[in-house]
Amino acid sequence: MINVTRLNGKRIVVNADLIRVIEENPDTIITLTSGDHVVVKEPMREIVARAIEYGRTLRRMIPPE
Repeated sequence: MINVTRLNGKRIVVNADLIRVIEENPDTIITLTSGDHVVVKEPMREIVARAIEYGRTLRRMIPPE
């Protein structure tokens, strides 16, 4: 899950696994696999970095076999 900020300043959490597309034109729009769109303040590169870190965190939680 990643924290993002809507344009009205409200903080929300988005499931990074459900992100299908991120666009920047000039506002950043996150499109989810459900087809829902979320317009946020954070730049695209920041959202990508947070999603990558989220994935890394999940992989660290998997116990070794």
